Amino acid sequence: MTASCGPGSDTGRRAAVLGSPIAHSLSPVLHRAAYAELGLTGWSYDRFEVDEAALPAFLAGLDAFWAGLSLTMPLKRAVIPLLDGVSDTAASVEAVNTVVFTGDGRRLGDNTDIPGMIAALRERGVATVESAAILGAGATASSALAALSRLCTGPVTAYVRSATRAEEMRGWGERLGVDVRTADWADAAEALRAPLVVATTPEGTTDALAAAVPEAPGTLFDVLYEPWPTRLAAAWAARGGAVVGGLDLLVHQAVLQVEQMTGRTPAPLAAMRRAGEGALAARHASA
Repeated sequence: MTASCGPGSDTGRRAAVLGSPIAHSLSPVLHRAAYAELGLTGWSYDRFEVDEAALPAFLAGLDAFWAGLSLTMPLKRAVIPLLDGVSDTAASVEAVNTVVFTGDGRRLGDNTDIPGMIAALRERGVATVESAAILGAGATASSALAALSRLCTGPVTAYVRSATRAEEMRGWGERLGVDVRTADWADAAEALRAPLVVATTPEGTTDALAAAVPEAPGTLFDVLYEPWPTRLAAAWAARGGAVVGGLDLLVHQAVLQVEQMTGRTPAPLAAMRRAGEGALAARHASA
């Protein structure tokens, strides 16, 4: 999906990230860095605190100078009924994180988290794996399953805290064509022996697993980027394992958003990553 250039596409367009809470978002840093590198001096990218109730009115108030939106929680599913079309990728997990406004006024939804995960893993040399483990069962876990449907040739074991979550993950597996097996969170240390482990849980949830990292671990994909490294990621790296972090995911999915919203390819991955790293370093220094 590529945005059609609309009014002022060369001299000025608008884009933004929406969500609640949104103050922590690094998306403006990444997108603005891309605009600067691409010479899009008239483009702007902002952040807006918008919840599900406020989303319809916000969309209705946008004019033709808007190129697109990035969406974070809790809007990824709420936006779908408000769109004119949704990509197969987004439909597969019922989650939209990217809206592009076309020249003829349509709102098209996509999910760049899934190809962003794949790109982040491939950048670190992970093209295929025979099996994998997922820690957690939330919205990010379903996107991880969708990514693994294109990378994993064998079973994926999801470590969850409840029978309801286990049933949900097996349901996503059936829908996405992934052989999903479930295990209790109490046994999550066993997940660390998988060739690829994807941690999708909130801050602090996997800290207790750091002591259980095995000798010669495989690849860990921890979707958090702040604070970084997580205790699990630090222990993993200390054992010599490959680590893919949340900033890798954030940058790769943002690259795809920039390309869709601006029509310019390729987006400047290196410049966007440097900007993200710099912003995180500045936050850490001021903390």
